[in-house]
Amino acid sequence: MFHIEDQVDLQALSESAELEFKLAQGKNGKGKLPDDFWPTYSAMANSRGGYVVLGVREKKGKLTLAGIEDIETVRKQLFDTAGNRDKVNINLLTNDCVQVVSVEGKQLLVIEIPAARREQKPVYLKNQPMKETFIRLHEGDHRCSEEQVKRMMAEQVESSRDDKILKGFDFSDIDPDSLSVYKNLFAAAKPQHPWLELDLFDMFKKIGGWRKDRQAGVEGVTLAGVLMFGTWEAIQDAAPHYFVDYRERDEANTQRWIDRVYPDGSWSGNVFDFYRRTYRKLITDLKVPFELQEGVRLDESKAHEAIREALVNTLVHADYTGRSSILIVKRPDLFGFRNPGLMRIPPEIAVKGGESDCRNRRMHQMFLMIGAGERAGSGIPKIYSGWEAAKWRTPKLYEKQSPSEQTLLELSTASLIPNEVTDLLGSLFGDRFYTLDELEQMIVATAAIEGWVNHERACQLTSKHSRDVTLTLPRLVDKGFLVASGVKKDKSYSLPGMDPPSPEDVFSNALTSLDNLTHNVDSLTYNVDNLTHKDSNLTHRSLVDKDNKSDSRDSQGRLISDQIDKPFVYELDELAEAFRLELVQLGAQAREQRRLDTNTMKQLILELCKGHYISVAVLEALLDRKAQSLRQNYLKSMVSKGELKMAFPHKPNSPMQGYTSVG
Repeated sequence: MFHIEDQVDLQALSESAELEFKLAQGKNGKGKLPDDFWPTYSAMANSRGGYVVLGVREKKGKLTLAGIEDIETVRKQLFDTAGNRDKVNINLLTNDCVQVVSVEGKQLLVIEIPAARREQKPVYLKNQPMKETFIRLHEGDHRCSEEQVKRMMAEQVESSRDDKILKGFDFSDIDPDSLSVYKNLFAAAKPQHPWLELDLFDMFKKIGGWRKDRQAGVEGVTLAGVLMFGTWEAIQDAAPHYFVDYRERDEANTQRWIDRVYPDGSWSGNVFDFYRRTYRKLITDLKVPFELQEGVRLDESKAHEAIREALVNTLVHADYTGRSSILIVKRPDLFGFRNPGLMRIPPEIAVKGGESDCRNRRMHQMFLMIGAGERAGSGIPKIYSGWEAAKWRTPKLYEKQSPSEQTLLELSTASLIPNEVTDLLGSLFGDRFYTLDELEQMIVATAAIEGWVNHERACQLTSKHSRDVTLTLPRLVDKGFLVASGVKKDKSYSLPGMDPPSPEDVFSNALTSLDNLTHNVDSLTYNVDNLTHKDSNLTHRSLVDKDNKSDSRDSQGRLISDQIDKPFVYELDELAEAFRLELVQLGAQAREQRRLDTNTMKQLILELCKGHYISVAVLEALLDRKAQSLRQNYLKSMVSKGELKMAFPHKPNSPMQGYTSVG
C-alpha cells in the first residue's frame, strides 16, 4: 500500500501533489486527529485520491518525524468522525485504508483517501455542499465554487449527459444536410444495415437523436441529436457555452493561425460537421507508408487512426455545460485536443484501457455507426499505440482545474529519441544509459529533449502511479543522470551541466551583452500549459540587493543577461525615465478604471510585456492590481493559451518570474 522506510523516502515523497503531511499531536502531545484533516479528505476524494500522513511536522518545506504516541485514539477519532453524517456526507474509508508505519522509531498513521466515484461526488462537510466542498489543486485544498458543485451533482445523476430530452425542440431544429451526409457515411460503413431503408426522421430516432421517456410520458429531441446535427440557433439555445474551434499554425511558437474552422455562420456549427471539416484538415500532411493487408494497400496509417480517435474522444467526452471551448490545434510539431470537463476515468487508468465512463454515450454511438471512434475503454490505448507505432514522443494526457475544468491531449510529432539526443546521452553516460529501465530512460531522454523535466511531466510519460515516478526521480539523481534544483513541488531536473538558467543565475550573473547567447528559451520545446503559479503576496520591490546590483542594462534600463532571450524589467526605479513613463502611460487605463473588462486588461498586459520580460511586481504597480489577482485571473490562462511566455518555465512559482508576449 504505502512503502516508506526512512527520512530519505519521506523527503522524496513530499514532492507529490497527492500527499499531505499533518502533525496530529493535540494539546497534550499524545495525539489528536487534526481539524484540518477533513477539508483534505473532501479535496482528495473529489479529485484523484491521495495519502495523508499523520505524525510528521512540515515547516518551510522541511519534514521532521514527530510520531504519534496514542495512535489508536487517533484511529478511533478518524472512523468515528468519518461515520458522522453531520461532519461528512459519505465515508470512503475502510480498515485497509489506514496503516501504521514505523519510521526510525516513530509511529506514523498513513491514511489512504480513495477517489470518490462519479456517483458519490460531491464529498462535502457539515451538510453544506455549496460552501464546504473542496478540491485538490497543486497548492493544496481549495473550496469549490457553486458552479463546480452543481456540475458534480449533474455528473452524479446523469450517467449520459447527452440523453436528456429537450423541451420545446423538434425535428425542425435539425440540419437536414448534416443528417443526409451522416446517412451516406452510415451506408458506406454498414451497407446492409436495415436502418438505411428508413427516412431521415425515423433513422434519426433509431440512432438516438429522439427518445421516449416512458416513465415521464414525454418524448422529443435529445441533447445528443441537437449537438450532433442541430442548427446553430438550436445549439445555442440547448447549450449556451457551446463553441468548437480548429486552428492551424505554421509555426510552433506563435499565436498566428493560417487556417481556422469555427461557427461563423457559413456552416451549421454542429459537432458532426465540425468533425468532418476538422478531420480532413488534421490528416492533410500525414504520410501513408506502403502497407498491405490481405493483398490490399491500406490508405491510412496508425497515426491516422490515432488522430481520428483523439478527435472523436474529445467530442464525446466534452462537458458541453462547461465554460471552455472545444479547441483543436494543428502545428508542425504537435496536434492538440482540448475539451471542457475533467475525465470521468483517471488519466493513468484511461491509458491502460478496459474501463469507460463516456459522458455523451449517444453521441459516441452515433460516431461508432459510421466507423469513427473505438469501443468503450479502448480509445486512449489506441491513440497511444498509434503514436508508438509512428515512433513519436509519448502523448500527454492531463487535466486542468483553472481557469476552468478541462482535459487536454497533446500528440507531439517529435521523434521518440532523436539521433542527436541518443548521441548526447551516449557521450554523457555511455552504456550506463541502457542499464536504466524504460521509465528511467524516458525521463532522462525527456530532460535531454525538453531541457528539463519535473514530477508532473514525468507522470505524463507513464501509466504507472505517481508514487513510482516520485521515487524514480531521486534515484536518477543519486545515479548521476539528473541534477535537481528547487524544492518540493517547484523542483525540476536536468542533465548534469545542462540545467536551464534559474532566476538566481540571471539576477546575480547578468552580463553586459547579448552577443554570445548560450541559452535561448525559445529552443525549449516543452509546452507549459499544465504549469501553474503559486499565489504569493508580492509587493513592488527590487528582486536583487541594491548594494550588489549589476550595471548590465540596456539603454532603457532593463536587465540584460546572456541566459535569457530578452531584456528583463524587474524594477521601475531602475528604468530610463522616458521608458518608465511610457510603461506608466500604458497602464494608466487600468489604474484609472477599477472595473475593466477582461479583454481590455489582457491587451494591456500584452502591450506591457512586449519586447521584454516583466515581473509580477512591476505589473502590480503599473496596473494597480494585486499580484495574486493578476496571476489567477490573467497570467495563468494567458500562459496556458500561449499568449505569454515565462522567463523560467521550469520554475513557475518563483517570485522572480517574468512574462513576455508571444509573437
